[in-house]
Amino acid sequence: MRKGKIVINEDRCKGCFICISQCKVKEIEKSNKVNKYGQVVVEFKNLGKCNACTLCAISCPDAAIEVYEIIEEKV
Repeated sequence: MRKGKIVINEDRCKGCFICISQCKVKEIEKSNKVNKYGQVVVEFKNLGKCNACTLCAISCPDAAIEVYEIIEEKV
């Protein structure tokens, strides 16, 4: 199974919360933070369930989300 993480650009986030509804593993939630424009932003919970599917980034109208796949080295 792929593992991933996301990075949210809080200044680009306008708090539409579309990404929350698109995340099938519920790794994104509304935060208590407000960006410099006064918008409540989202945050990545990082519970280890993210599979780097990119649905959150694709659905974000402001391109505020970057998705990274975590490559685990095999020893």
